[in-house]
Amino acid sequence: MTAIVTTQPAAEPVSVEEARQHLRLTSTAEDGLIARLIRTARAHVESVTRRALITQGWRYYLDDWPPGRVIYLPVAPVASVESVLVFAGDGAPVAVAPASLRLDGASGAPRLKVAAGAPGPLDGFNGIEVDFTAGYGADASAVPPVLVQAVLLLTAHWFEHRALGVETAMAAVPAGLDALLGRYRSLRL
Repeated sequence: MTAIVTTQPAAEPVSVEEARQHLRLTSTAEDGLIARLIRTARAHVESVTRRALITQGWRYYLDDWPPGRVIYLPVAPVASVESVLVFAGDGAPVAVAPASLRLDGASGAPRLKVAAGAPGPLDGFNGIEVDFTAGYGADASAVPPVLVQAVLLLTAHWFEHRALGVETAMAAVPAGLDALLGRYRSLRL
């Protein structure tokens, strides 16, 4: 089972201006660095929590239907499932009818139930593709404030500890980050 991002978020949960204010900077000279740190901090928070902060497209590959035909999607929250394709032995895709799919996208472990009559893959390797949209919303206003704060905290930490010789500071996460992310972590199934 493999999952990839097919459409990157169109925005970040924290703007460069918000991060600059948090860092108490008045100059715009380091805005490029701050923007990169925000993207990296968002990606880190998403990886640790298994949550998409801003709306993004995902593709999930499976070899076969799991037991009970319940697919646990790898990231939360899931807003919609765009398509489920099953590949025949000749590589031709067969679309699973939307009526055969039932999504529980809001739970901590989003899941997709596939009806028993839906076709199965004939080729066992990555024979099923699930395309879905995940994220709290299209902009920062939809992201839980605790997760926004975690992105700000990481951005500031990495900004302050970017000099050579501070490998220990870079390797450690800032104090309080685990507490911020704790209730948003999803267990891997």
